[in-house]
Amino acid sequence: MNVLIAGAGRLGTQVAQVLAASGNDVTLVDADEARVDALRGRFRARLVVGDASEATVQERAGAAHADLVVATTGRDEDNLVVSLLAKRRFAVARVVARVNDDENSWLFDPRWGVDSAVPAAAPIVSLIEEATGAADTVALLRLSSAGVGIIATAITAGSKAAGRPLGDVELPEGTLVATIVRNGDPTVPTPETVLRHGDELLLVSHSAGEEEIHAAFQ
Repeated sequence: MNVLIAGAGRLGTQVAQVLAASGNDVTLVDADEARVDALRGRFRARLVVGDASEATVQERAGAAHADLVVATTGRDEDNLVVSLLAKRRFAVARVVARVNDDENSWLFDPRWGVDSAVPAAAPIVSLIEEATGAADTVALLRLSSAGVGIIATAITAGSKAAGRPLGDVELPEGTLVATIVRNGDPTVPTPETVLRHGDELLLVSHSAGEEEIHAAFQ
């Protein structure tokens, strides 16, 4: 799937990382050149400097060939224009937009090219669900032909992994933890990250299923 993400802030970057790790072709666009430069080499994605609310920038970023556009900037007016351009100018099949101010939520509908609107306070899991069209929060994305999937699991008070560093958890072969959502904030984990009750983990796996992931953490 070809994905164009507008906004390389924390949310846009996390969504880009997860979707890229699952085998999608991701392009991340941001007007802040320093922010874009800081991301180079961190994960597999095409990085474009420019304002995605401009048609010429979307064209340069490949919107004409995108299957999905995700507008994640911190400005509702920008996300609306990004969505409208993507849908009307480039006929993108699915457009998902972040709503920063709840008072503006009524604007985020098909008239502005928005197929799905996600509140800024929603966890990253919700945004990825909307972006991929997944119906549940367990198997968020399954690429059958490539055998790659994104699976979510939560750390509960009774989880055997609670209180342990991530590096101590024996993961199934071909599996990595792409993101940990803690108190609504997505972060990129390290082996030293201590897992806590309430953490939501997004894992990318080439072979493991939900039962194997559950067994590793629960």
